[in-house]
Amino acid sequence: MDLAQQKQEFSKAYVKAVAAAAGYATQELSVDDDSVDLGLAARGGGGTVRSPRLDLQLKCTARHLLGEQTLAYPLPLKNYNELRPVDFLVPRILVVVVVPDDLALWIKHSEHELLLRHCGYWFSLRGMAPTDNVTTVTVNVPRTQVFDVGAVSAIMQRISNEELP
Repeated sequence: MDLAQQKQEFSKAYVKAVAAAAGYATQELSVDDDSVDLGLAARGGGGTVRSPRLDLQLKCTARHLLGEQTLAYPLPLKNYNELRPVDFLVPRILVVVVVPDDLALWIKHSEHELLLRHCGYWFSLRGMAPTDNVTTVTVNVPRTQVFDVGAVSAIMQRISNEELP
């Protein structure tokens, strides 16, 4: 497996761990041809929408893209254009998982802990403007939007109340 594939699998593992801890099921598509790698699903729900769902486009990168307040991620144009529309039935977000440059530092485990380094950030591109770029669009993901148990629960609650992530 090459480094890009390792990053892809690590980002899936990170999101699945967060989703499991938050109490949500994950669904993996067999083919990613619409910029959706994983889906999250809730059973039941306490809002006006029963069994809310969320689609995720996953990316993984090293720490050098982290700024003081944002993560400046060069998103491929295909993904940018497929995450912007406002008419999806199931809302979509981008999740960028940041890892150390050194592969040996990505994970630490013992009988007492499982540590995945570093963390993921989420961002909704819904309604963003078209671009004249031809290969990538740099997306500035706020570092305050950590993809963690609290954030996932809040996003799913908003969706169950017919609100956007």
